[in-house]
Amino acid sequence: MWDRENGILFAAVGASAAADFCVTRANLASGGRELNPVTRVFAGSTTGLAFNFIGETVGSMGISYFFHKTGHHRLERLTSFVNIGDSGFAVTYGLTHR
Repeated sequence: MWDRENGILFAAVGASAAADFCVTRANLASGGRELNPVTRVFAGSTTGLAFNFIGETVGSMGISYFFHKTGHHRLERLTSFVNIGDSGFAVTYGLTHR
């Protein structure tokens, strides 16, 4: 089973993705543009954007689960750290480039 640390990491992944979604949506609503070419496909609607961020979060958790099941526990946690860092960078960039 996953442990407490993974629970905390997954909560942080979800929170950082939610923050990224909110900042991205606000920037798009005020005339900004999405820089991520994958996310740009979904940027035309709030629903599409939300599903994109949910998919990214679930995908990250799925990759962590794969690493967990195959015994690669450092990679399991690294996946969450990379995702949190990526979202954190996107939020920071989005807030400073309004």
